Amino acid sequence: MDPVIEGRGSRYTADELRRQVEALGPWFHDIDLGEGVRTAPNHPLGNFLEEIWAHVGRYLPEDLTGSTVLDIGCNAGFYSQQLRRRGANVLGIDHDERYLSQARFAAEVNGLDIEYRLMDTYDVDRLQQRFDYVLFMGVFYHLRYPLYALDKVAKLVGRRLVFQSMVRGVGGTVPVPDDAPITERAMFEHPCFPAMYFIEKRYAGDPTNWWVPNEAGMEAMLRSAGLRIVAHPFTELWICEPAKTTSSSEAPVRRGARSGPRPIG
Repeated sequence: MDPVIEGRGSRYTADELRRQVEALGPWFHDIDLGEGVRTAPNHPLGNFLEEIWAHVGRYLPEDLTGSTVLDIGCNAGFYSQQLRRRGANVLGIDHDERYLSQARFAAEVNGLDIEYRLMDTYDVDRLQQRFDYVLFMGVFYHLRYPLYALDKVAKLVGRRLVFQSMVRGVGGTVPVPDDAPITERAMFEHPCFPAMYFIEKRYAGDPTNWWVPNEAGMEAMLRSAGLRIVAHPFTELWICEPAKTTSSSEAPVRRGARSGPRPIG
């Protein structure tokens, strides 16, 4: 399907684009600016954003005209641009003004009207509104107080939350009782018991990698925040909707499961 909104095209020459990309760098998001210019063509993770979007896009309507979208931790705006092209009214927020400068430049070059705002994840409740769709991707494990932030984010979700986090440890889930006596210890030793690892110093050279959950732990936290998991396309990605009732004993959705609503479109 053709994009709902087409970019107007760049007013920059290829040389001007390259100079501005270099001036605003380094870039984490690889965005096509036209004229054969990309913002991070030699990214060490390759074309990972396009690969993730191939999964995410299946769970959002092709036509988002009139829908509101919040992109938390938007970085240079790769996902914001994809959503705007589908017609959504997009607000991208990030705590780093450098990323926002990149995002505004890339949106201008590609002729896309996107609002970007300097804001910390912990302050999202100040927006005082719900959004039809919320993207909370690549942020959770960078937060020192992640569950505090997740609780706030969950309250902003009108229809669906697209959530992504780094995940480590043994994959899969295990049934956990609603309660257990204080003498119970064995269940905590199961490799699939919901857990989150604290990183005291650095991981992958990044001092902001604070917490990394295992798969079961991440699903338990999403449910405890009042969300219902409707799809789990791959290990680090979940599609959620507001739950009518919050129940920690809700059956988890296994990796790759297609239970609940199917992809839209």
